[in-house]
Amino acid sequence: MTTEWEPGRLDSDLADAGFDTLAVRAGQRRGPEAEHGEPLFLTSSYVFRSAADAAACFAGDAPGNVYSRYMNPTVRTFEERIAALEGAEQAVATASGMAAILATVMSLCSAGDHILVSRSVFGATVSLFDKYFKRFGVEVDYVGLADLNGWRAACKPNTRMFFVESPSNPLAELVDIRGLAAVADEQGAWLVVDNCFCTPALQKPLELGAHIVVHSATKYIDGQGRCLGGVVAGRSEQMKEVVGFLRTAGPTLSPFNAWVFLKGLETLRLRMREHCANAQILAEWLEQQPAIARVYYAGLPSHPQHELARSQQSGFGAVVGFELDGGRDAAWRFIDATRMLSITANLGDSKTTITHPASTTHGRLAPEVRLAAGINEGLIRLAVGLEDVEDLRADLQRGLSAI
Repeated sequence: MTTEWEPGRLDSDLADAGFDTLAVRAGQRRGPEAEHGEPLFLTSSYVFRSAADAAACFAGDAPGNVYSRYMNPTVRTFEERIAALEGAEQAVATASGMAAILATVMSLCSAGDHILVSRSVFGATVSLFDKYFKRFGVEVDYVGLADLNGWRAACKPNTRMFFVESPSNPLAELVDIRGLAAVADEQGAWLVVDNCFCTPALQKPLELGAHIVVHSATKYIDGQGRCLGGVVAGRSEQMKEVVGFLRTAGPTLSPFNAWVFLKGLETLRLRMREHCANAQILAEWLEQQPAIARVYYAGLPSHPQHELARSQQSGFGAVVGFELDGGRDAAWRFIDATRMLSITANLGDSKTTITHPASTTHGRLAPEVRLAAGINEGLIRLAVGLEDVEDLRADLQRGLSAI
């Protein structure tokens, strides 16, 4: 006896499913063709049965797709899968990771609100807060990431949001997310955590008390350097505001990119496990090299927050920072001497990438701002990929031989 397929229903009951099952199956709804894989809906708009049906859908009185600027079945599957993995009520996909930050702040903050931001954030994030959000009347101050008392002391009556990266880019600095969430709750502010470096495979900020998670899906969620995208996840009441911003402003994720990200999620935990293993080996090796002044990687017992990382992450990530005493000249000679590593500012790729943050990812910041964030001229960021680790070590040795 066969059961007739019901188009549009969820793939299966995943209420008690584990992470890897959710990464493969969450959010999928089969169509009339009973397809096994996730379908790709490349359409700008949708057809309605009648004028009345169109009016009801536009008004939100009836379910249905309206316009792909803010709703698309492929994108919805990606959003529902991320929400399931992060433990969020709802997720909203955007055109890039920076668009995810933009949508979060524009949706939930207003002129006159005050936002506290960690000093240890990506250079473009600093530019977004300083050059653009401040222009529209949002107050922004910066706080040392790990200093909970500093966060509490910097709060004002109008503090609306805390924004952090943990681990940070590129120094792998962490904050006690549970502790900072408690400070945010005292203030009545939202704690937003950029979870890009860990992904939900290694860390779940919402379970630790954060209110909102953002990602650059361009990084590990894709995993192969193919597409740009971002995502915001949290409670439905917050995400409705983000959807409203997308509906009006349009920093929308394309259906094709969402489909690629769905394929990336299927192997996320497997990839992150290997990324972390390779990074641990290389970090330990780099720390033993006399020419290297310091290595930044939370998987090293020498890292001041090693135990915190062990308590709130299931892995230490794949970004390793290290400093050379010779400043920019030594860093550039090291980078230029490598032959296999990709010299690019992207990360989260199966291919290992290497860059000089002071002249790339943080190059637009004023020198004093870079130094306050710990970005000096001798710093190199290595985003460890999935190659044979001995080949990676050999290429790094070429860099060492050049300084």
